[in-house]
Formats: sequence, structure tokens, C-alpha cells
Amino acid sequence: MARSQSLTLLDVIEAVSEVAASEQEMLATVVDLINSGQVRLCGDFAGAMIDLSATTDAAA
Repeated sequence: MARSQSLTLLDVIEAVSEVAASEQEMLATVVDLINSGQVRLCGDFAGAMIDLSATTDAAA
């Protein structure tokens, strides 16, 4: 069983950015990690889900 680690969201974003081909891929991967429960947010954002459709509409 994998051990739990305490990382900041910035740590996760930086790690994914190192291997992602684009900013969109990085964003989609981080969102998937959070929404799937593989990465859990704490504090005010504990249990939050991220909706990428809101960012897609704003960028259009």
C-alpha cells in the first residue's frame, strides 16, 4: 500500500509540469488527480471537485 505524503498543490503542479507536453495536459492531469481522489486537498478546499468546463468557456 502506498504511503501518504503531504505536498503542496504547487509541488504537484511542478511535478506534473516536468512530464506534461503542454499546459493543457498539465492542467487536465492535475484536475484528474484531484477529482479522482488520488490527490486530496486540505483546508478550505478539502473535498472540492474541479470543473474544467468553466475554464474552457472563459478561454474561448
